[in-house]
Amino acid sequence: MWQRTADGRLNYASAKQIMTGSWSLRLLALIFGAAGVMHFVTPRVFEAIVPPWLPAWMPSARVLVYVSGVAEIAGALGLLFPATRVLAAWGLIALLVAVFPANVQMLMDARARDAAAWWVLALWIRLPLQPLLIWFVWRSATRVE
Repeated sequence: MWQRTADGRLNYASAKQIMTGSWSLRLLALIFGAAGVMHFVTPRVFEAIVPPWLPAWMPSARVLVYVSGVAEIAGALGLLFPATRVLAAWGLIALLVAVFPANVQMLMDARARDAAAWWVLALWIRLPLQPLLIWFVWRSATRVE
């Protein structure tokens, strides 16, 4: 990847130089990358939490699962490169907002089938953690090192 130096010249950057970043960026990349891969390994798990009330013009649940999986993988990779880090953060934040209804659906389904109390509690706790994750993505991607 080409980078511009302080004096305006172009330099080819090594992978080590490109993937500079804090532990938080690497952790987020690992989490989002793994989650994205899981969308392709076990798509039925993710299809099950696509809300049934989505408009008819929306793509099928399977397509939505694949698209969100690609978005997570792309966002994870984007976080690793300074040139794409902020754009990747915006994309992941949009994704986190877009999939929030699926988190609510997962909780509603668990309650409807009388899932274990600990699981329902975990799903309740997960909902307010989503804004914290959004903040963590943004903070990690925009922090000056």
